[in-house]
This record gives sequence, C-alpha cells and structure tokens, in this order.
Amino acid sequence: MKLELHGLEIFGRHGVFENEKRDGQMFLYDVELDVDEPASDGLDQAVDYRLIVDAVQDVSDSRSFDLIESLAAAVADALMTRLPVRGALVRVRKPHPGAIPAQWSAATAERSR
Repeated sequence: MKLELHGLEIFGRHGVFENEKRDGQMFLYDVELDVDEPASDGLDQAVDYRLIVDAVQDVSDSRSFDLIESLAAAVADALMTRLPVRGALVRVRKPHPGAIPAQWSAATAERSR
C-alpha cells in the first residue's frame, strides 16, 4: 500500500550560497511510503503522518545541506530507520532556485528494503 504526503512545507537553511544559509526558505517535501495495509481501522495500525513530519523536520534542522540531493537522501534514510516501511520515495522541491527562471528545482531519493 502507498501512503503519500505531498507539499509538506518545512523551513530550512539549505543551499550553496551564504544568503540561503543565513536567510533560509521554505522547502516542499513529497513523501511516498510503501507500507503494510493496516489490519484494522485504527491509527495504532498505521504510520502516523505526524511521525513523517517529525522525521523530515528533524533532518532539516540537524544541519545545513549544500545540496537538495543530500537532503532528500538523508530524509529517505531517516524515514526508513524510524518507521515500519518497506520503501520510501522523497522529493525535495526548492521554490525559485537562485537566479534560474524556474518555479522550482527538485531532487528525489528512493530507498527500499
């Protein structure tokens, strides 16, 4: 079963430029997890969304990443370590990347057991 959380907004101080690290900005996270189907209709049988948010926030707050590729990989690793999942796909989107005329740039990391 796929569990998805898209457009999670987390503030971070990531990037290669000094102003990105100093001022920070919002990053958007799209998370897809491969999970077992819950045995019953109770939260204790499922992966709580709050735990996903906590993992992403903890990784983002743990250090300043130069590359969103490294950030995406660290988040995917954390989700695999912390949660009972078979796989994780994490896309990190950076809105308005520097002086590039684009809506966003992104990096995607995928992990599986």
